[in-house]
Parts: sequence; C-alpha cells; structure tokens
Amino acid sequence: MSETLTLALAWAEGAVLGAMFFGGLWWTVRKGVSCRQAALWFAASILLRTTVTLAGFYVASDRDWERLLACVLGFVVARPVVTWTTRPSRKMQAGPAGEACHASQSR
Repeated sequence: MSETLTLALAWAEGAVLGAMFFGGLWWTVRKGVSCRQAALWFAASILLRTTVTLAGFYVASDRDWERLLACVLGFVVARPVVTWTTRPSRKMQAGPAGEACHASQSR
C-alpha cells in the first residue's frame, strides 16, 4: 500500500475515533444531566471513551509516528465537525425569555 493511502486511512481512522469520542461526550452530557447517578455515568463514559480512543490510536499507528500523527490530526478535525453537527437548532438557542438574561442579571 502506498504511503499516502496509509496516511489517509490513518487520518480517517482518527476522524472516526474523534467522532465517537466527542459524539459520546455529547450523548453523555445529554443523558447524564437527568440521571440520578450522574457521577457514575460520567466516570464510566470517560473511561470507556478514553480506552477506545487510545486503543484505536495504537492500532491505527502500527508503531509509526507519521501514522499516529495523521490519526491524531483526524481526531482533532472531528471535534469541530461534531460540535457543528450537534449544535442546538435556532429555536433551542433562543430559549424561553426568562432564561436568556441570567448572566446579565448578576451585574
């Protein structure tokens, strides 16, 4: 396999790992805030997400620093993509009129 294709695949693997990590974070926050055992929920989530991500980096890198770097770059690129994808709709951003002024009321 050519070096370019190998690096592109490592980058794609990093993007998938990033999407899983940051998508899982988004999902955890949404579910965890309404859970009775939120601390356990968040602790289990970070442990699982970190373990999967580090194992994925290890497998994708195949002990080559260039592939590891490409994988990490794909991971980093996934963050703004997931952030953009999971942003609230315009209706949700406006929220009720009473909640929009909390920060300005404390002045």
